Amino acid sequence: MPRPVLSPSEDKALKEFIRLLADESGAIIRRYFRSGYTVDSKSDETPVTIADRQAEERMRELIRKHYPSHGILGEEYGHHQPDAPFQWVLDPIDGTKNFISHGYLFGTLIALLHEQTALLGAIHQPIVQDLLIGDGQTAWLNGDVVRVRQCASIEEAVLLTTSHYNVANFQNGAAFEAVAQRAARYHTWGDCHGYYLVAVGGADIMTDPVMNFWDRAALVPIIEGAGGRITDWQGGDPLYGSGVIATGGAIHDDLIRLLNP
Repeated sequence: MPRPVLSPSEDKALKEFIRLLADESGAIIRRYFRSGYTVDSKSDETPVTIADRQAEERMRELIRKHYPSHGILGEEYGHHQPDAPFQWVLDPIDGTKNFISHGYLFGTLIALLHEQTALLGAIHQPIVQDLLIGDGQTAWLNGDVVRVRQCASIEEAVLLTTSHYNVANFQNGAAFEAVAQRAARYHTWGDCHGYYLVAVGGADIMTDPVMNFWDRAALVPIIEGAGGRITDWQGGDPLYGSGVIATGGAIHDDLIRLLNP
C-alpha cells in the first residue's frame, strides 16, 4: 500500500502525541521499576507485570481520547476497532524478562499504521528517557537525527540477537552459528534495544528468529528512517514474514543468503 500523505501539521501532531504516549507510559513503568510488582505468567508462559498492563491501559486511554476513530492493537489487551484504517500498535514493555531482572535493556514500542503500512514507530527507554522516533525517511533520538553506520562485511559487524538458542528453534541454527563465528562481536543485547543500537549506529545486525506483530511494527519506520534495511528472516516483508533482521544495509543481502543456505 502507498504511504498516505500527511500534512506538516498532522505529522507534527502525531509525533508530539507519540511523545505524550511515551511520557505517560514511562512514568508508570518507572514507578514499578525494581519494586512494587509481582510477576504473572501468560498463556504462552511469558511474564507480565502490573507495569505492562497499566502502561498499556494509559496509552489506550489517551488514543481513544485524542484519536477516537483509530484502532488499537496492544500486547496485553488485544484489538480495539480492528477495521479502522489507522491502527496504533503497542508493546508497553518489550523485554519484560529484562525488566523483571532489574536490567535496562527493555523499552516501550509504539507504532502507527495506515492500511497495513507502518507510518511512524518509536522506541522509548523509560529509565534513561531516550525516545527514538522514525517515519521511514528520517529517525530522531531525542530530537537529533540518527543514522545507521556503514559496515562492509560480516567480519566487521557487531551482531546482536535476543536469545541465541531460540534461533535453532525457529530458523537454521547452524547457519546462524556460522555467521556469529564470523562476526567481529556477538552479543545478546536483545529485544527492542538491539534495534535501537542498529538505528543509532552502535551495532550492525540485529536478529530475531520469531516475533509478534506488536514487537515488530514500530521497528520498520525506525530502521528505514535511519537509512538501514529491515526484512523478515528470508528477506521478505518485515511486518508479516518470519522473524526480523535489521542491518545498516550494505551487508543485508549477503546476510540473508548466509542465514538461508
